[in-house]
Amino acid sequence: MATEELKTETPKGKWVGSSVSEREGQQWDKKKEMDFTYTNIDKFIRLSLGENAHFSNAMYLGDFSMSLEEAQLKKYEFVVENLGIKKGSRVLDLGCGWGGWLKYLRDEVGAEGIGVNLSDGQVQACRDNGLTAYIKDARYVKPEDFGTFDAITAFGSFEHVASVKDYLNGQQDAVYEDYFRHVYHLLKDGGKFYMQSMTFEKNMMPFDEIDINAPKDSNQYMLALLLKHNPDSWVPYGYEHIVRTAEPYFKKIYYTDGRLDYVHTNREWTKRFHRFQLKKYLWFASLIPKYLTDKEFRHQLAVLRVRPNRVCFEREIMGHARLIFEKK
Repeated sequence: MATEELKTETPKGKWVGSSVSEREGQQWDKKKEMDFTYTNIDKFIRLSLGENAHFSNAMYLGDFSMSLEEAQLKKYEFVVENLGIKKGSRVLDLGCGWGGWLKYLRDEVGAEGIGVNLSDGQVQACRDNGLTAYIKDARYVKPEDFGTFDAITAFGSFEHVASVKDYLNGQQDAVYEDYFRHVYHLLKDGGKFYMQSMTFEKNMMPFDEIDINAPKDSNQYMLALLLKHNPDSWVPYGYEHIVRTAEPYFKKIYYTDGRLDYVHTNREWTKRFHRFQLKKYLWFASLIPKYLTDKEFRHQLAVLRVRPNRVCFEREIMGHARLIFEKK
């Protein structure tokens, strides 16, 4: 089966790339963006959230008395039950992150989990912990790569499927339809696909109003800061946008709004990000020279400090959709 080997080591004390957008003169592709967005902060995330970090929205469903860890476990239990995953099932995780879900599948369910991702740091972390993960673009996996699967999951990776250029060129729907076509062919008959994704919601503004030079507490600035973190990604407009583009291949059988859960998840992450740990603060200290000399890098640290995605959720600029699709 065709796979792609890990090409580089996780940067140690080195920040790779800049958040200058394609419209501002820097060329982007998904591999480059995933390394910029996730490999750069690989060490920080694992020191804050654990070796196999669960770095996607937890499932509280209104019960905020649960701990973050309990809510992440509840999400995995929900997915296992509703996708019919059992011992021996083959599961493909599109955008496997640091492998929290793959580890759960292996250790708690006895299922065979395979993950694909474009972040060298994340894939290396998965492999270091004995998980099966490959450097491969989740948008273009084919049956000849790994075979077909009983279930497929995407915990937040759909947010990176379409680019800003796709949106501006009117190609966002076509990109989504192609994505769902690939997922369709990877699933066995009767198979189910769980996905969760950020979405734009009622207070989203026109693209041209997004401005990194706007007042620091403004919606325009918050969205611009978010784009500095994900310079090549553009999310769907509401869960209906996702359902509509999936319709030729899938039937929607479940939907829930996870916006308030994501607000709480982000607050819990922030507590852990701020928790003192010597290795983490030494990592920060190693980046001081770049902070002093690179304005674009200062935007990246502002993302960690301000948490603009949480602010956008609180203000209903952005929402969050959890969906289960069944193959037609």
